[in-house]
Amino acid sequence: MQPEVGPMGSAPRPFRVDIPQATIDRILNRVRDTQWPDRLDAPDWRYGANWDYMKALAEYWVERFDWRKAEANLNRYPQFLARVGDYDIHFYHVKGRGSPKPMPLILTHGWPGSVLEFIEAIGPLSDPASFGGSPEDAFDVVVPSLPGYGFSSKPKGKPIGPATTAALWNQLMTNVLGYNKYGAEGGDLANTIMTQLGRIHPESLVGLHFNGVGLGAAPAPPESEQPPEERAWRRAVATYRATEMDYNFEQRNKPQTVALALSDNPIGTAAWIVEKLKIWSDSPDPFEPVFSKDQILTNVMIYLVTNTFGTAVWFYRGLNDDAVSDGGKIDVPTGFASSPHEMTMLNPPQSVVARNFNLVHYTKRTRGGHFAFWEQPEPMVTDVRQFFRTLRS
Repeated sequence: MQPEVGPMGSAPRPFRVDIPQATIDRILNRVRDTQWPDRLDAPDWRYGANWDYMKALAEYWVERFDWRKAEANLNRYPQFLARVGDYDIHFYHVKGRGSPKPMPLILTHGWPGSVLEFIEAIGPLSDPASFGGSPEDAFDVVVPSLPGYGFSSKPKGKPIGPATTAALWNQLMTNVLGYNKYGAEGGDLANTIMTQLGRIHPESLVGLHFNGVGLGAAPAPPESEQPPEERAWRRAVATYRATEMDYNFEQRNKPQTVALALSDNPIGTAAWIVEKLKIWSDSPDPFEPVFSKDQILTNVMIYLVTNTFGTAVWFYRGLNDDAVSDGGKIDVPTGFASSPHEMTMLNPPQSVVARNFNLVHYTKRTRGGHFAFWEQPEPMVTDVRQFFRTLRS
Protein backbone atom coordinates (compact mmCIF):
# COMPACT_ATOMS: atom_id res chain seq x y z
CA MET A 1 0.00 0.00 0.00
CA GLN A 2 1.31 3.44 -0.90
CA PRO A 3 2.15 5.63 2.13
CA GLU A 4 0.07 8.74 2.71
CA VAL A 5 2.29 11.76 2.13
CA GLY A 6 -0.26 14.58 2.20
CA PRO A 7 -0.67 17.45 -0.27
CA MET A 8 0.40 16.95 -3.85
CA GLY A 9 3.22 19.49 -3.80
CA SER A 10 4.02 23.15 -4.39
CA ALA A 11 5.82 25.03 -7.13
CA PRO A 12 9.62 24.97 -6.68
CA ARG A 13 11.24 28.12 -5.34
CA PRO A 14 14.92 28.95 -5.96
CA PHE A 15 17.43 28.15 -3.24
CA ARG A 16 21.10 28.86 -2.59
CA VAL A 17 23.35 27.64 0.20
CA ASP A 18 24.22 30.67 2.35
CA ILE A 19 25.16 29.76 5.91
CA PRO A 20 25.49 32.56 8.50
CA GLN A 21 29.08 33.25 9.50
CA ALA A 22 28.15 32.85 13.16
CA THR A 23 27.25 29.21 12.48
CA ILE A 24 30.61 28.59 10.81
CA ASP A 25 32.52 30.31 13.61
CA ARG A 26 30.75 28.27 16.27
CA ILE A 27 31.65 24.99 14.56
CA LEU A 28 35.29 26.01 14.11
CA ASN A 29 35.52 27.06 17.75
CA ARG A 30 34.17 23.67 18.79
CA VAL A 31 36.86 22.00 16.66
CA ARG A 32 39.57 24.15 18.28
CA ASP A 33 38.29 23.33 21.77
CA THR A 34 38.18 19.57 21.26
CA GLN A 35 39.51 17.55 24.17
CA TRP A 36 41.20 14.70 22.35
CA PRO A 37 41.04 11.09 23.57
CA ASP A 38 44.16 9.02 24.10
CA ARG A 39 45.79 7.65 20.97
CA LEU A 40 45.83 3.98 19.98
CA ASP A 41 48.98 3.12 18.02
CA ALA A 42 48.03 2.09 14.47
CA PRO A 43 49.31 2.99 11.00
CA ASP A 44 45.88 2.27 9.51
CA TRP A 45 42.17 2.29 10.45
CA ARG A 46 41.95 -1.07 12.25
CA TYR A 47 40.63 0.58 15.44
CA GLY A 48 38.18 2.85 13.64
CA ALA A 49 38.92 6.46 12.78
CA ASN A 50 42.70 6.91 12.66
CA TRP A 51 43.81 9.29 15.43
CA ASP A 52 46.67 10.84 13.44
CA TYR A 53 44.48 11.42 10.40
CA MET A 54 41.72 13.01 12.47
CA LYS A 55 44.24 15.30 14.17
CA ALA A 56 45.56 16.42 10.77
CA LEU A 57 42.01 16.88 9.50
CA ALA A 58 41.15 19.07 12.48
CA GLU A 59 44.19 21.26 11.89
CA TYR A 60 43.28 21.61 8.21
CA TRP A 61 39.69 22.39 9.16
CA VAL A 62 40.52 25.41 11.30
CA GLU A 63 43.55 26.67 9.37
CA ARG A 64 42.89 26.04 5.66
CA PHE A 65 39.38 24.81 4.90
CA ASP A 66 37.28 27.48 3.17
CA TRP A 67 33.56 26.94 3.65
CA ARG A 68 32.71 29.82 1.33
CA LYS A 69 34.61 28.10 -1.48
CA ALA A 70 32.76 24.88 -0.71
CA GLU A 71 29.50 26.81 -0.69
CA ALA A 72 30.26 28.26 -4.13
CA ASN A 73 30.87 24.73 -5.43
CA LEU A 74 27.50 23.59 -4.07
CA ASN A 75 25.85 26.60 -5.71
CA ARG A 76 27.22 25.82 -9.20
CA TYR A 77 23.91 24.39 -10.38
CA PRO A 78 20.29 25.55 -9.92
CA GLN A 79 18.76 24.45 -6.63
CA PHE A 80 15.20 24.60 -5.38
CA LEU A 81 12.93 23.92 -2.44
CA ALA A 82 9.46 22.48 -2.99
CA ARG A 83 6.78 21.49 -0.52
CA VAL A 84 6.15 17.80 -1.08
CA GLY A 85 3.81 16.14 1.39
CA ASP A 86 4.91 17.31 4.82
CA TYR A 87 8.44 18.23 3.74
CA ASP A 88 10.34 21.05 2.11
CA ILE A 89 12.54 19.04 -0.23
CA HIS A 90 15.83 20.54 -1.39
CA PHE A 91 16.98 19.47 -4.84
CA TYR A 92 19.10 20.32 -7.84
CA HIS A 93 17.19 20.49 -11.13
CA VAL A 94 19.32 20.90 -14.24
CA LYS A 95 17.62 20.65 -17.63
CA GLY A 96 19.29 18.56 -20.31
CA ARG A 97 20.94 20.22 -23.28
CA GLY A 98 21.47 18.96 -26.83
CA SER A 99 18.67 16.40 -27.00
CA PRO A 100 15.14 17.35 -28.11
CA LYS A 101 13.76 15.17 -25.32
CA PRO A 102 16.15 14.68 -22.37
CA MET A 103 15.23 11.81 -20.07
CA PRO A 104 14.31 12.81 -16.48
CA LEU A 105 16.66 11.15 -13.98
CA ILE A 106 16.58 11.33 -10.18
CA LEU A 107 19.86 10.59 -8.36
CA THR A 108 19.58 9.74 -4.66
CA HIS A 109 22.40 9.81 -2.11
CA GLY A 110 22.69 7.75 1.06
CA TRP A 111 24.40 7.92 4.46
CA PRO A 112 26.94 9.27 5.34
CA GLY A 113 26.90 11.09 2.02
CA SER A 114 24.95 14.00 0.63
CA VAL A 115 24.11 15.68 -2.66
CA LEU A 116 27.86 16.36 -2.90
CA GLU A 117 28.27 12.76 -4.11
CA PHE A 118 26.74 13.70 -7.48
CA ILE A 119 28.01 17.26 -7.98
CA GLU A 120 30.64 16.27 -10.58
CA ALA A 121 28.16 14.12 -12.51
CA ILE A 122 25.46 16.77 -12.98
CA GLY A 123 27.21 18.51 -15.87
CA PRO A 124 28.15 15.39 -17.89
CA LEU A 125 24.68 13.90 -17.41
CA SER A 126 22.74 17.04 -18.31
CA ASP A 127 25.04 18.39 -21.04
CA PRO A 128 26.97 15.40 -22.42
CA ALA A 129 28.16 17.17 -25.58
CA SER A 130 30.17 19.63 -23.47
CA PHE A 131 31.97 16.70 -21.84
CA GLY A 132 32.81 14.67 -24.93
CA GLY A 133 29.58 12.69 -25.05
CA SER A 134 26.62 12.43 -27.38
CA PRO A 135 23.85 15.04 -27.00
CA GLU A 136 21.26 12.27 -27.41
CA ASP A 137 22.31 10.99 -23.96
CA ALA A 138 21.19 14.17 -22.16
CA PHE A 139 19.16 13.91 -18.95
CA ASP A 140 17.06 16.35 -16.97
CA VAL A 141 18.95 15.78 -13.71
CA VAL A 142 17.24 15.93 -10.31
CA VAL A 143 19.34 15.44 -7.15
CA PRO A 144 17.35 15.75 -3.91
CA SER A 145 18.52 15.81 -0.31
CA LEU A 146 16.82 13.04 1.65
CA PRO A 147 14.27 14.25 4.24
CA GLY A 148 16.18 15.03 7.42
CA TYR A 149 19.44 15.47 5.49
CA GLY A 150 21.20 18.66 4.47
CA PHE A 151 18.91 21.38 3.23
CA SER A 152 15.66 19.39 3.17
CA SER A 153 13.34 19.77 6.16
CA LYS A 154 13.35 17.27 9.00
CA PRO A 155 10.91 14.63 10.19
CA LYS A 156 8.90 15.71 13.22
CA GLY A 157 9.23 13.36 16.14
CA LYS A 158 9.38 10.05 14.28
CA PRO A 159 11.66 8.51 11.65
CA ILE A 160 11.06 8.50 7.95
CA GLY A 161 12.19 5.61 5.80
CA PRO A 162 12.15 4.22 2.27
CA ALA A 163 8.39 3.78 1.87
CA THR A 164 7.46 7.40 2.55
CA THR A 165 10.53 8.73 0.75
CA ALA A 166 9.69 6.76 -2.39
CA ALA A 167 6.20 8.28 -2.38
CA LEU A 168 7.71 11.76 -1.91
CA TRP A 169 10.15 11.22 -4.78
CA ASN A 170 7.36 10.15 -7.11
CA GLN A 171 5.34 13.23 -6.17
CA LEU A 172 8.39 15.43 -6.71
CA MET A 173 9.06 14.02 -10.17
CA THR A 174 5.45 13.80 -11.39
CA ASN A 175 3.28 16.35 -9.57
CA VAL A 176 5.88 19.04 -8.85
CA LEU A 177 8.17 18.77 -11.88
CA GLY A 178 5.59 17.43 -14.30
CA TYR A 179 7.34 14.35 -15.67
CA ASN A 180 5.24 11.38 -16.75
CA LYS A 181 8.09 8.86 -16.55
CA TYR A 182 11.62 9.04 -15.21
CA GLY A 183 14.71 7.00 -14.40
CA ALA A 184 16.26 6.54 -10.97
CA GLU A 185 19.83 5.89 -9.81
CA GLY A 186 21.38 5.27 -6.42
CA GLY A 187 22.93 2.90 -3.90
CA ASP A 188 23.22 2.64 -0.12
CA LEU A 189 19.92 3.81 1.45
CA ALA A 190 18.78 4.91 -1.99
CA ASN A 191 18.58 1.28 -3.07
CA THR A 192 15.75 0.74 -0.58
CA ILE A 193 13.93 3.82 -1.89
CA MET A 194 14.36 2.72 -5.49
CA THR A 195 13.18 -0.80 -4.68
CA GLN A 196 10.04 0.69 -3.14
CA LEU A 197 9.53 2.90 -6.21
CA GLY A 198 9.72 -0.21 -8.34
CA ARG A 199 6.94 -1.78 -6.28
CA ILE A 200 4.48 1.10 -5.86
CA HIS A 201 5.13 3.22 -8.96
CA PRO A 202 6.40 0.98 -11.76
CA GLU A 203 4.21 2.90 -14.19
CA SER A 204 6.29 6.04 -13.55
CA LEU A 205 9.69 4.43 -14.08
CA VAL A 206 11.72 4.06 -17.25
CA GLY A 207 14.37 2.10 -15.40
CA LEU A 208 16.31 1.62 -12.17
CA HIS A 209 20.12 1.87 -12.15
CA PHE A 210 21.83 0.71 -8.95
CA ASN A 211 25.42 1.21 -7.83
CA GLY A 212 24.71 -0.84 -4.71
CA VAL A 213 21.71 -3.12 -4.31
CA GLY A 214 20.23 -5.08 -1.43
CA LEU A 215 18.30 -8.31 -1.56
CA GLY A 216 14.76 -8.14 -2.87
CA ALA A 217 11.88 -10.34 -1.79
CA ALA A 218 12.45 -13.26 -4.12
CA PRO A 219 13.31 -16.33 -2.00
CA ALA A 220 16.78 -17.79 -2.29
CA PRO A 221 17.06 -21.38 -3.49
CA PRO A 222 18.37 -24.01 -1.08
CA GLU A 223 22.11 -23.71 -0.54
CA SER A 224 22.72 -26.92 -2.46
CA GLU A 225 21.10 -25.34 -5.53
CA GLN A 226 22.92 -22.02 -5.31
CA PRO A 227 25.76 -21.31 -7.74
CA PRO A 228 29.21 -21.36 -6.08
CA GLU A 229 29.58 -17.57 -6.32
CA GLU A 230 26.28 -17.07 -4.50
CA ARG A 231 27.23 -19.46 -1.69
CA ALA A 232 30.57 -17.67 -1.31
CA TRP A 233 28.85 -14.28 -1.30
CA ARG A 234 26.33 -15.31 1.37
CA ARG A 235 29.15 -16.56 3.59
CA ALA A 236 30.99 -13.27 3.07
CA VAL A 237 27.83 -11.34 3.99
CA ALA A 238 27.57 -13.28 7.26
CA THR A 239 31.18 -12.38 8.10
CA TYR A 240 30.60 -8.76 7.11
CA ARG A 241 27.54 -8.49 9.34
CA ALA A 242 29.56 -9.80 12.28
CA THR A 243 32.48 -7.39 11.82
CA GLU A 244 31.33 -4.22 10.04
CA MET A 245 27.69 -3.63 10.96
CA ASP A 246 27.96 -2.26 14.51
CA TYR A 247 27.20 1.28 13.32
CA ASN A 248 24.08 0.00 11.52
CA PHE A 249 22.70 -1.82 14.54
CA GLU A 250 23.21 1.22 16.79
CA GLN A 251 21.71 3.67 14.30
CA ARG A 252 18.83 1.33 13.51
CA ASN A 253 17.98 0.42 17.10
CA LYS A 254 19.17 3.37 19.22
CA PRO A 255 19.26 6.40 16.88
CA GLN A 256 18.59 8.93 19.62
CA THR A 257 21.70 7.83 21.51
CA VAL A 258 23.86 8.38 18.42
CA ALA A 259 22.21 11.75 17.81
CA LEU A 260 22.79 12.97 21.37
CA ALA A 261 26.41 11.81 21.33
CA LEU A 262 27.42 13.43 18.04
CA SER A 263 25.06 16.24 17.00
CA ASP A 264 26.96 19.04 18.76
CA ASN A 265 30.36 17.38 18.46
CA PRO A 266 32.10 18.34 15.17
CA ILE A 267 35.11 16.05 15.63
CA GLY A 268 32.90 13.17 16.73
CA THR A 269 30.61 13.69 13.75
CA ALA A 270 33.59 13.87 11.42
CA ALA A 271 35.15 10.70 12.86
CA TRP A 272 31.88 8.77 12.58
CA ILE A 273 31.56 9.81 8.92
CA VAL A 274 35.22 9.72 7.82
CA GLU A 275 35.74 6.15 9.00
CA LYS A 276 33.02 5.04 6.57
CA LEU A 277 34.36 7.21 3.75
CA LYS A 278 37.72 5.48 4.21
CA ILE A 279 36.80 1.83 4.64
CA TRP A 280 33.88 1.74 2.19
CA SER A 281 35.76 3.36 -0.70
CA ASP A 282 38.40 2.09 -3.11
CA SER A 283 41.20 3.61 -1.07
CA PRO A 284 44.53 1.82 -1.68
CA ASP A 285 46.54 3.98 0.73
CA PRO A 286 46.38 2.44 4.23
CA PHE A 287 46.30 5.90 5.84
CA GLU A 288 44.78 8.45 3.45
CA PRO A 289 41.16 8.23 2.26
CA VAL A 290 40.54 8.47 -1.48
CA PHE A 291 38.73 11.78 -0.90
CA SER A 292 40.53 15.07 -0.33
CA LYS A 293 40.20 16.88 2.98
CA ASP A 294 38.16 19.57 1.23
CA GLN A 295 35.72 16.97 -0.09
CA ILE A 296 35.44 15.29 3.30
CA LEU A 297 34.94 18.50 5.23
CA THR A 298 32.37 19.84 2.78
CA ASN A 299 30.33 16.68 3.28
CA VAL A 300 30.74 16.78 7.07
CA MET A 301 29.85 20.46 7.19
CA ILE A 302 26.60 19.87 5.29
CA TYR A 303 25.50 17.81 8.30
CA LEU A 304 26.84 20.30 10.85
CA VAL A 305 25.62 23.61 9.42
CA THR A 306 22.10 22.21 9.07
CA ASN A 307 22.15 20.27 12.37
CA THR A 308 20.88 17.19 10.54
CA PHE A 309 23.25 14.48 11.72
CA GLY A 310 20.66 13.24 14.21
CA THR A 311 17.70 13.20 11.85
CA ALA A 312 19.84 11.62 9.14
CA VAL A 313 20.55 8.72 11.49
CA TRP A 314 16.80 8.37 12.12
CA PHE A 315 16.45 7.02 8.57
CA TYR A 316 18.05 3.79 9.76
CA ARG A 317 15.22 3.32 12.26
CA GLY A 318 12.91 4.09 9.36
CA LEU A 319 14.22 0.93 7.69
CA ASN A 320 12.23 -0.85 10.42
CA ASP A 321 9.31 1.51 10.99
CA ASP A 322 8.75 2.73 7.41
CA ALA A 323 10.05 -0.28 5.55
CA VAL A 324 9.85 -1.35 1.94
CA SER A 325 6.64 -3.24 1.18
CA ASP A 326 6.84 -6.94 0.40
CA GLY A 327 6.48 -8.22 -3.10
CA GLY A 328 7.99 -10.47 -5.68
CA LYS A 329 10.42 -9.77 -8.46
CA ILE A 330 10.47 -6.17 -9.70
CA ASP A 331 9.63 -5.93 -13.39
CA VAL A 332 11.07 -2.45 -14.06
CA PRO A 333 14.15 -2.68 -16.34
CA THR A 334 17.16 -2.66 -14.03
CA GLY A 335 20.88 -2.01 -14.34
CA PHE A 336 23.60 -2.67 -11.78
CA ALA A 337 27.16 -1.36 -11.78
CA SER A 338 29.05 -3.64 -9.39
CA SER A 339 32.16 -2.05 -7.84
CA PRO A 340 34.90 -4.27 -6.34
CA HIS A 341 35.13 -2.32 -3.07
CA GLU A 342 31.39 -1.92 -2.49
CA MET A 343 30.03 -3.12 0.86
CA THR A 344 29.69 -6.90 0.61
CA MET A 345 25.98 -6.97 1.41
CA LEU A 346 25.21 -4.41 -1.33
CA ASN A 347 27.27 -6.20 -3.96
CA PRO A 348 25.49 -9.48 -4.75
CA PRO A 349 26.39 -11.69 -7.70
CA GLN A 350 24.62 -11.11 -10.99
CA SER A 351 22.46 -14.20 -10.50
CA VAL A 352 21.04 -12.87 -7.23
CA VAL A 353 20.20 -9.47 -8.71
CA ALA A 354 18.54 -11.15 -11.70
CA ARG A 355 16.37 -13.25 -9.37
CA ASN A 356 15.00 -10.11 -7.70
CA PHE A 357 14.94 -7.57 -10.54
CA ASN A 358 14.40 -7.46 -14.29
CA LEU A 359 18.15 -7.18 -14.84
CA VAL A 360 18.91 -6.04 -18.38
CA HIS A 361 22.30 -4.38 -17.79
CA TYR A 362 25.17 -5.55 -15.59
CA THR A 363 28.67 -4.09 -15.35
CA LYS A 364 31.44 -5.61 -13.24
CA ARG A 365 33.74 -2.66 -12.64
CA THR A 366 37.45 -3.04 -11.92
CA ARG A 367 37.70 -0.03 -9.61
CA GLY A 368 35.51 1.88 -7.20
CA GLY A 369 33.71 1.43 -3.93
CA HIS A 370 30.56 2.38 -2.08
CA PHE A 371 30.53 6.04 -3.12
CA ALA A 372 30.64 5.20 -6.81
CA PHE A 373 29.70 8.56 -8.34
CA TRP A 374 31.81 10.53 -5.87
CA GLU A 375 34.88 8.32 -6.33
CA GLN A 376 34.69 7.88 -10.10
CA PRO A 377 32.07 10.10 -11.74
CA GLU A 378 33.20 9.58 -15.35
CA PRO A 379 32.82 5.77 -15.57
CA MET A 380 29.58 5.91 -13.61
CA VAL A 381 28.17 8.53 -15.97
CA THR A 382 29.16 6.28 -18.88
CA ASP A 383 27.41 3.29 -17.32
CA VAL A 384 24.22 5.25 -16.68
CA ARG A 385 24.21 6.53 -20.25
CA GLN A 386 24.67 3.01 -21.62
CA PHE A 387 21.87 1.57 -19.52
CA PHE A 388 19.26 4.22 -20.28
CA ARG A 389 20.24 4.55 -23.95
CA THR A 390 18.29 1.42 -24.83
CA LEU A 391 15.25 2.59 -22.81
CA ARG A 392 14.74 5.98 -24.44
CA SER A 393 11.59 6.22 -26.51
